[in-house]
This record gives sequence, structure tokens and C-alpha cells, in this order.
Amino acid sequence: MNSLTIRKPDDWHLHLRDGAMLAGVLPYSAGHFARAIIMPNLVPPVVTVADAAAYRNRIEMALPPGSAFQPLMTLYLTEATKPADVEAGFRDGVVTAVKLYPAGATTNSQSGVRDIEKVLPVLEKMAAIGMPLCVHGEVTDPAVDIFDREAVFIERVLDPLLRRIPELRVVMEHLTTRDGVDYATAGGDNLAATITTHHLIINRNAILAGGIRPHYYCLPVAKREEHRLALRKAATSGDRRFFLGTDSAPHLDALKECACGCAGIFSSINTLSCLAHVFEEEGALDRLEAFVSLNGPAFYRLPANEDRITLVRSTEAIHFPASVETGDGPVTVFDPMFPIHWTVANEAN
Repeated sequence: MNSLTIRKPDDWHLHLRDGAMLAGVLPYSAGHFARAIIMPNLVPPVVTVADAAAYRNRIEMALPPGSAFQPLMTLYLTEATKPADVEAGFRDGVVTAVKLYPAGATTNSQSGVRDIEKVLPVLEKMAAIGMPLCVHGEVTDPAVDIFDREAVFIERVLDPLLRRIPELRVVMEHLTTRDGVDYATAGGDNLAATITTHHLIINRNAILAGGIRPHYYCLPVAKREEHRLALRKAATSGDRRFFLGTDSAPHLDALKECACGCAGIFSSINTLSCLAHVFEEEGALDRLEAFVSLNGPAFYRLPANEDRITLVRSTEAIHFPASVETGDGPVTVFDPMFPIHWTVANEAN
């Protein structure tokens, strides 16, 4: 197959940051994706509906002229979040989902949840109105090994929560383990999961073998090869529970390449090209559209996009820039460590 036309994709987990960084990275997502779930972990975080509306306005002001890209906003769940504010934001179409960060789990998550009991009124309200909860599924207990934190979160937090509030609609974000795949696969209609581009391509050797390579460091951290293979099987299966959330997370090179570097991989610019390569390797190009364009809207109860894009395979490798410039400084682009032959050729109605 040398070309593939699919409905325009959506990104169900995206970091755009703010200010000059936002202006620098937004065009890459807006060029290939129709919609994206926007992460709220700014400084300060997006904790109220008013915060979300203001952030959405800043995103829309930074869009390239003529862009129809739609940011779908989320609220950062804290132990002070008000159920009424959440309900009003969802009812008025300002907010699409709420994001649960365990406090200290990832970038700018210090204001997150320490005691799940304190946010139960919000979660119960969300269950009642059908509002999705996006979950960063890791425990932060220092006694738990960083490579086990996703599996332990499922056991200690997520499974008890869903048994307590089975009507709650949950997206397990950026799965990294076979444990997560198995749990999502066994779940009912109220449970789904996103998988990133980079977790389909790298395992923990990419970060550590032959020297520390900070541009492959992300959270949740990449795991063993057996887990990567489980993620690839899930993503390419066509199973409606799994869909794309790039977790594209730009950081300035100076903040990645230092003694205590930031976690995050910037992949918006070449995600679709990388995914076409992965799905081609797995003999599943006919299921790429489900993963990037159909399963996500179905779970979020939104229509699939009517516009189409065409991916074309060339005999010569496609070269992407090693980094992109923003008003704040350079951001390194995800390098999949293999030649890429697929590119987005055009967009058509």
C-alpha cells in the first residue's frame, strides 16, 4: 500500500504549554489533528471553568489563520474542586473532561490529589452527568519502584474506585504496561485507554542503554520490551477501547539536558508518520483509522471528523527537523530511530 486516506485524526492527550511555547508548537498539532484534549498542568494549573475558558481563548488566538483546530479543555482536579463548577463547565460545553494527577506524579502535578476520598463528591457528580475522567495512572509512593507504579495504581486506586463508582467514565491515559492493557481490555463500556506514539516505539533501553538519553525520558517512563509489544498489539487490534493520545509534551532542550531533566517527548510533528510505520510493520494499516480517528470520538460521544487526510508512502526516507524553534528556545523532536517513509500528503474534505 502506497497511500491511505482516513478521517482526520484527533489527539486525546496533548500538552501545548502557554505563551511563546504554545505559539511555537501549536501549528504542528493544528496541521494534522482536528481536535485535541488539552492538558491542564500549567503553572498555575487550570483548576476552574473560568481558567479553562481563558486558556482556550489563548490557544485559539495562537492558531494559524484559517485553522479549524478545536481545543477540548480539561480541568485539573484538586481536593478543592467544586462539583457544581465541574457540572456547569461540562453542561456549557467549556470543559470536556477532568484530569486526575496523583500529587507529584509528573510535570506540574504538585497540586494534584493526595487523598482520593476528598474528591469523591466530584467523581460522583461526573458519573451522574457522564463526564469523562482522564487519569494519570501511577502511584507516587516512594516505596514502589518507578517501573511498577502503573500496575500498583490499578490495584490500589483505580480498581477500587471503579468498583465504588462503576458509572464513572474513565480514560486510562498513556498506558505503558501489559497490566494496563489487560485491565482496559477486561473493562466495560465506561473504561478506555490512550496509547502514545513513543510508547509503541521505545522501551527503557532507549533511555539507558549506551548512555543516558534525556529526550526519550517521559512519565510514565517506558518499560520492558514485553510491555511495548503488548501496547502495539492493543493499538493495532482495532479494539474500540484503545485510541491515540500522543502525550506530546514539549520542554526546552536546556531543561531536558541537565542534571535533573524534565519528563516529556515532543512528537506532534511526526506522530502520524511514525504510526503509519508501526501499523505497517504489524500488518494493520487497515486499522490505523480506528486508532487515530474513530475510537476516541466514540468514547467521548462526539462525531467522527468528516474531513480526510491522505498518508503517502515514499521510497525515500522523509526527513524531519531534529528540533523546532519556539520563542522560548529549541525543542527536540522525537526520533523513532528508524527511517520514516510515510508523510501526510494533503488534507481534503
